[in-house]
Amino acid sequence: MTENISEKPRVMLVSVDIGQYDAERSVEELKALCDTAGAEVTMVVTQKRPSYDGATCIGSGRLEEMASLCESMEISQIIFDCELTATQIRNIEDVTNTHTIDRTMLILDIFAQRAVTREGKLQVELAQYKYRLPRLAGMGVSLSRLGGGIGTRGPGETKLETDRRHIRQRIGYLEAELKEIKTRRELMRKRRKKDGVLCAAIVGYTNAGKSTLLNALTDAGVLAENKLFATLETTSRAILLPDGRSVTLIDTVGLISRLPHQLVEAFKSTLEEAASADVIIHLMDASSDYSDEEKAVTNEVLGELGCAGIPIIPVYNKCDLLPQVTPGHDGAVFISAKEKTGFDELLDAIAKALPETARRMKLMLPFSEAGLLAKIREEGNVFSEEYTADGIAVDALVDIKLCSRAQAYRQKD
Repeated sequence: MTENISEKPRVMLVSVDIGQYDAERSVEELKALCDTAGAEVTMVVTQKRPSYDGATCIGSGRLEEMASLCESMEISQIIFDCELTATQIRNIEDVTNTHTIDRTMLILDIFAQRAVTREGKLQVELAQYKYRLPRLAGMGVSLSRLGGGIGTRGPGETKLETDRRHIRQRIGYLEAELKEIKTRRELMRKRRKKDGVLCAAIVGYTNAGKSTLLNALTDAGVLAENKLFATLETTSRAILLPDGRSVTLIDTVGLISRLPHQLVEAFKSTLEEAASADVIIHLMDASSDYSDEEKAVTNEVLGELGCAGIPIIPVYNKCDLLPQVTPGHDGAVFISAKEKTGFDELLDAIAKALPETARRMKLMLPFSEAGLLAKIREEGNVFSEEYTADGIAVDALVDIKLCSRAQAYRQKD
């Protein structure tokens, strides 16, 4: 009989509800994370408690039940919907004899799968080391007995157990490498500002459809899947706005509730694209039952990044999944990136929110103002020009610095 090596690992999810957050919603999110990681959720165990048990997180009676279920249902992994200490992991594994990880380790594993660029891989590796280093002392021999499965991608486990000095040196190296990349990224941002390049950052909860939107507007070819954290890499593409100006759209990594602080820190240079943007497109999943909570998570992170003062356009995506759309009063735009509907309203909203750097004008320039026309060509964009008996008829995007001079020759629309 041939073993099916592609079979998904069977996992048990465990939620210990102490009233800190919406446990039911968090478990649904954990299921989606497991799907992204390639695991099959076999069952969910929940328990309400006033606080986490210091030794095993969950009650001893329920833990014994879990041990029996793991054996009878051939469960290969237990995933807790909260952060576990090294001692808790060791104790749970001793009772259940089943590989155990927590929510943070699962998210780190997904990031390890999804990272493609050198920067992304460095960021994930740094986050994994920083998470695991303080837990080494309590893990004992459990690290060395780990096999394959969810939560084991990335740094070698035996290295983590045997050589803390190596890990600290590696963390130092990774931080230095990422600092260099961050410096280059900041130089690119400054160059964009100096060259007058307008930028719009697309931010939002994971799986809101950011990559789908970027692809639909620009044919960027970014991987877009109906999974959490489908893409981690920053992608930027230029598009033309209705007023004739060009704006660079920047896709950013998706956010999630209780995103591990190691990942927020590691991906800060990527997320900071939003803080340097001229306008922020806050993309939300209109079909989500938790859109208000997801909106709050994104707003909290934007606040931490220092985005106050940057215009934010609320954009509700996936409106094709709703029976009807009821516009709100917050200036929101309603679109379907999949069906490519609502794009005209979105592009108009972006154009209005951006600082006025240029103005589209129809001019009748006298031949003596050929020098002004040359400057308009150099600083702006000429859509059409026609030499007539009265002068040069021009339809152009005029740089704001030249508008006052050009105003004298403006024709009525």
